[in-house]
Amino acid sequence: MRLDRLGDEGEGIAESDTDTGSEGDTIMFEIELRLRHDELIRRAETERRVREAVRVRRAARRGTAARGAEPESHTRRRSWFARTA
Repeated sequence: MRLDRLGDEGEGIAESDTDTGSEGDTIMFEIELRLRHDELIRRAETERRVREAVRVRRAARRGTAARGAEPESHTRRRSWFARTA
């Protein structure tokens, strides 16, 4: 290709270049897009349910702890005195 002919060849877009795909490709793209959208909606709903369940469990634990007189200790306290024989 010569430089002086560049302007002649580069003017406008040919008709064949404007076609982005066949009708079947467009339909498949729309179907895949819809499936992806639906999957994202399902995933978001699942994550919302999980967060809600965590909130409910935390609230239940707090309510139980508030009603209890003394919080449970998972560690034994060491005695200040040595054990006798």
